[in-house]
Amino acid sequence: MTRNLPRIRSLMISLSAALMFGATADLTLAENWPAWRGPKLDGISAEKNLPSTWSKTENVAWRLAMPGPGGSTPCVWDKTAFVTSVDGKDLVLIAVDASTGSQLWKKRIATGNQNIRGDEGNYASPSPSTDGQHVWAFVGTGMLACYDFAGNEIWKFNVQDRYGKFNIQFGLASTPVLDGDRLYMQLIHSGGANVVALDKLTGTQIWQTKRPSDARDECEQSYASPTIYRDGQTAFLLTHGADCIVAHALADGKELWRCGGLNPKGRYNNTLRFVASPVAVPGLVVVPSAKNGPVLGIKPDGSGDITEVSEKHLWKMAQNTPDVPSPLVYEGLVYLCRENGNLICLDAQTGEKYYDKRTHEDRHRASPAYADGKIFLTARDGTVTLVKPGKEFAIVGSNTLGEHVTASPAFANSTIFLRSFDALYAIRAAK
Repeated sequence: MTRNLPRIRSLMISLSAALMFGATADLTLAENWPAWRGPKLDGISAEKNLPSTWSKTENVAWRLAMPGPGGSTPCVWDKTAFVTSVDGKDLVLIAVDASTGSQLWKKRIATGNQNIRGDEGNYASPSPSTDGQHVWAFVGTGMLACYDFAGNEIWKFNVQDRYGKFNIQFGLASTPVLDGDRLYMQLIHSGGANVVALDKLTGTQIWQTKRPSDARDECEQSYASPTIYRDGQTAFLLTHGADCIVAHALADGKELWRCGGLNPKGRYNNTLRFVASPVAVPGLVVVPSAKNGPVLGIKPDGSGDITEVSEKHLWKMAQNTPDVPSPLVYEGLVYLCRENGNLICLDAQTGEKYYDKRTHEDRHRASPAYADGKIFLTARDGTVTLVKPGKEFAIVGSNTLGEHVTASPAFANSTIFLRSFDALYAIRAAK
């Protein structure tokens, strides 16, 4: 027995390594989509084997009719997808079996929907987020709720009761950002500007900070969502609205830096409100504005007001910002999808423009996303244009559901999840 101990140890080590490799390999086969812009909050998925062609019937694994319209992007964890929706007068969160498309449960978050600018949106516009054990959902009435995967309510409260009544023309549509054990919210409107961090398991406040600015009129109102910058040990919260982007310390909300110049004072536009959210990748924060305004590429290591600090600015595009879709950064290139379907490609470090080309001529409200070698651009009429990433413009596919879509796509388990005003689709290559 003693003579066999080295061999037994060797076999055990090999078995452990094989088990570890197997576990790692399984994890790389599929990736969850836990939030509006994916696992890294940047619109990028590692999913492979996604179909390049589909229709209402082709490569559709399932279609689940929604009780009403909504613009929220579904989040997906393993075999469960979550999406918010209007349901008559109610605003609901729906849990769906991601394999079969069967509804697991539906919970009423709030009552009192409001439609926005006709067919542009409603109070089911913010997207849910999940950590694999719980799911968080926010709706335009101000109600914020947490449920477990069985549909049990963990906590719920109205943000307006705690932080003041919303004063915003089209309803607060900002999606909270989930990070670690916290949920971060930006509440930027004419009734006040607050940034808060909540304990995700209890809903209790960890910190609250005011967000002052000299914005006025409609510019005080923001529909954008916060995001997290993360690079190694460096991490901070970014909030976007009221003429500027602001970086906050995660620990206490303290302002680290801010950058304006997005609504020039010399030709101030009193109706320039932010809808497109910033995107943050290591070494770069891409900052959109609104209404054909500028886009900034700024360094993340600033301090104080960096509006006029040139060494903290990598580049500036003076006009042609996306008004609603948020930017995408992939392999050193920035992609900006304008509301008319034009796609602009820039160098991430220099801002050099490689192209500005029309894709599909219709309103674009969804944010561009990348998966399986393609950039997905989703138009309001349900057409998804597939563009090859790179400095040369090339459309490699175009597919339509023939239903109105304002939600961004989600990717998980070799599946494209598309939420239209009528249904939630799982698009998967036929085996």
